[in-house]
Amino acid sequence: MPTCRRKRVVLKEPSADLLKAVKSDPNRQVFYLHTTGEIFETYEEYAARMSFYRLRQFQCEVTGKSGLDYFQALDSERQEARTLHSRFPEPLKSAVLKAVQWRMYPVTVLLHPLAQFQLEVVGRLDHLVEAVYDRFKDRYFKGEYVIVDLAGTKFQARVERVYPPQYSDANARDSYQESALNALDAEKPHSIGGDLKISLQDSVEQDGPHNYYYWVKLLELEKDKGHEKGKGKASVDKPDGKLVGSLVEVQSAMMSRDRLAFSKSILRRFIRDCVDRDAAVASPWTVKPILAARYGVDSVMPEETRKGVEDIKKGEIDKRKKAWEDKEGPPSKKQKKMTAAQEEKAAEKKERDARDKAEKQRLAKEEAERLAAEKKKKKPIRYPTEDLDVRLTDKDKKAGVRLQRPVANRAILPFNEIPGVFEAFLMAWNFLVVYGQPLHLSVFTLDEFEQAIRHSISDLPCALLAEIHSTLVYNLRTVPFVRHSLLLSLLKHKEDQEQAGLDDDMPYGVSMDTLTAGMADVGNNWERVPLRFSEGREGWEEAVVGCLKDHANLPNFPQIRSILTKLLFAPEHDDDSASAASGSRSTSPSTTTLKVPASPRERYYCLAPEERVFILSFMCNLAISSKAIHTHMESCEEQLTALRKEKIEVNRLKKQYLEEMNNLMGEAKEEPSTSNGTGEDVTMQDLSDLSDISEARPKSLGHSKEREAARAKQASIKQAMAEHRRLDEEVLKLDRRLEGIERDFRKLLGGVRVKPLGRDRFYNRVWWFDGMGAASLVGSGGMAQYGTGRIFIQGASEFDLDLLVQREEDNLDERRLEEEGEDGTLKSNEWAVYSEVEEVDDFLAWLNPKGQRELALKNIITRWLPHIGAGMKKRIMDLTSNAKNTDTRRSARTKAAGVDLSREPYMLWTNRKAINAS
Repeated sequence: MPTCRRKRVVLKEPSADLLKAVKSDPNRQVFYLHTTGEIFETYEEYAARMSFYRLRQFQCEVTGKSGLDYFQALDSERQEARTLHSRFPEPLKSAVLKAVQWRMYPVTVLLHPLAQFQLEVVGRLDHLVEAVYDRFKDRYFKGEYVIVDLAGTKFQARVERVYPPQYSDANARDSYQESALNALDAEKPHSIGGDLKISLQDSVEQDGPHNYYYWVKLLELEKDKGHEKGKGKASVDKPDGKLVGSLVEVQSAMMSRDRLAFSKSILRRFIRDCVDRDAAVASPWTVKPILAARYGVDSVMPEETRKGVEDIKKGEIDKRKKAWEDKEGPPSKKQKKMTAAQEEKAAEKKERDARDKAEKQRLAKEEAERLAAEKKKKKPIRYPTEDLDVRLTDKDKKAGVRLQRPVANRAILPFNEIPGVFEAFLMAWNFLVVYGQPLHLSVFTLDEFEQAIRHSISDLPCALLAEIHSTLVYNLRTVPFVRHSLLLSLLKHKEDQEQAGLDDDMPYGVSMDTLTAGMADVGNNWERVPLRFSEGREGWEEAVVGCLKDHANLPNFPQIRSILTKLLFAPEHDDDSASAASGSRSTSPSTTTLKVPASPRERYYCLAPEERVFILSFMCNLAISSKAIHTHMESCEEQLTALRKEKIEVNRLKKQYLEEMNNLMGEAKEEPSTSNGTGEDVTMQDLSDLSDISEARPKSLGHSKEREAARAKQASIKQAMAEHRRLDEEVLKLDRRLEGIERDFRKLLGGVRVKPLGRDRFYNRVWWFDGMGAASLVGSGGMAQYGTGRIFIQGASEFDLDLLVQREEDNLDERRLEEEGEDGTLKSNEWAVYSEVEEVDDFLAWLNPKGQRELALKNIITRWLPHIGAGMKKRIMDLTSNAKNTDTRRSARTKAAGVDLSREPYMLWTNRKAINAS
């Protein structure tokens, strides 16, 4: 059994409730751990136990290997047990296990007072191994494979017969009839010598191993295990080899066992694997029940042994009791019988002593708690730490640290009036932009996507909507679907309602039969219809309806019935065109009646924006499983691996250049040494001054050498500085490449998984969706680009909220109100947004770097802040410019003419990645 901190791992027993459920509720669902056989009621218990087993703190009890998890330790023990049992002599197992059964502690030889026998009791496993090894090292059993030494030649042999000491006469052995061999085997040789209840000396005198004779069959010559070449071959060539196969008579002095089969270490491992002992005082060694039954070991303790165990246990307890009494003090002399007054006085003294002792213990406990509190208070906190453990001090507040997080705006988020619509809208945009390459879609901003979703003029088709729906239809043709899936789902829903006695709710006044009849002839050829780019993707509305008919059903798309009803039917009077043109939410199905069959091409622009979002969200969720998307994700993974390798190489090269630059700077700073050896500084004069001086006085050979050395030094410094400038330029190039790698890494990583930038102290998630997938942060000429141009804040998930509740802080709500503000506290999964650079700067100032989550969040926002700020400014500039152009166009026309939507940015968008664009 694997051990943990030197203690055996105890398996969990089923609870009493589970044991009762076996009879009362046999079909009850439980969690079963197959390896250990443990059963758990809840998944939390199962997961906690699995987490415990996966810790690398277990040790293999057989080999002693540590640093393993439970399953590795268990596998190691089983593997070693299989190897051990295959090597250990099978005939010897029964005798050894019978010998160690009921051995006890301590190591002495006792004479039982009630029975006339000696009881040798063994405590530590090492003592037990020593005793067993001494008894059986020279005793052999029938069927054992041994090594026999015949006149210096060793043979491998098998024991065929064992003759006890009573057959020491050779004539008696020779005259023993073959028919009596079974009786010979039944005599159980070594029964006295292998009994640990008698001493080793007595066992030798009564049943000496040297008095046994063995008939062994020689199997083959023993191979020499020496390292000299040819040594083993020489032994095979000996003439004694002709004895192989014959039956010879030997004694224990001529026999031995292979050390790999029988040694003290092997024996120790075998006994440890086969026996067990309780932790109580004087508990005997016992053979495990399954092994006792297999090898015929008596598993019922004999009465005399049981009495011996009880006497030893009583003796050990008395010994410990006496040691305790000696420690407390010598026993007092026999006292006289006390009077009633003396007894009362003694009782009062005893009670007073007890009160004093309790008071001392209380004071000691209070002092210990006070010291522990002071020590904990003085212990410095190591930052960063858990964010909620970080509190602003008065010093921080006086220093001007921002106390409250800037309030993120929830009102300006598009389609945020209905819960879940904004998330679906954002998810659909992110999917279409990130996977623009396999979908063959050009990039568009979130603002353009929002305006396209709100577009409601059927006479002025929106190319962005046409391209988005067409590419999704093309993609979903490769995703497996069930023909007429929606029709079957609607019919089943109708049947269930009829069986339940419920009336059809009839959204927009259209019954189920009318709807299914209207669906019959729409979009049936959707997987083959050509949606050509040159023709404006004509027919994409009917193709979308056909796609929904084969992919959607009521469970996976609950809004599908009302949406299809609006796509296939129109009112008698065009009373909803005004609301659709204004982009308002759809009217209630109970207040509008649709009767006239219509074409999806006419009716799509009458859908409310949230209904269009539901359609796109559903199609995007299906498209994720397409082969094109999976292939693109695998390609992104490969490119990410290549980028990681390139980044390592670029950093290595940059480090090398920086080291070379430091060496060059060190050489340039060295001052030239003086030529006169005095250590004085030499003033470097101008070359013109030197020429004037040379003309005024005769030239000196020493001065000439100094000038030459100065010139050489000057040239060396100039060369070093030139090399330094070159390396500096190379480092700048590498820095630019590292920036490009980071941007490429973000793009590719967005194609595999989208993760938030991080979480703040209250587990609110911070998202930035720009520069991922097909989008880019930098355009041609270094111009900033954006997708959303905003930072989004999402409320904590349900799991994270549970973590907050588990902290059991009394003032958590007050703290959130203080640090987030009443308007800034977000509910679970609620969204808000920062649209301006100043808001992001204030948010960064609010983040506390002493917390682990906020430190990581602050670092990553700071790293991307130049691109975040540039995108925000570019978006605000585009919105302002578009507003000015709209006002200009509006002033050039009459009020009735309205705004020219054809010149809006979302209407001017063109799909440059369309396959048949040319």
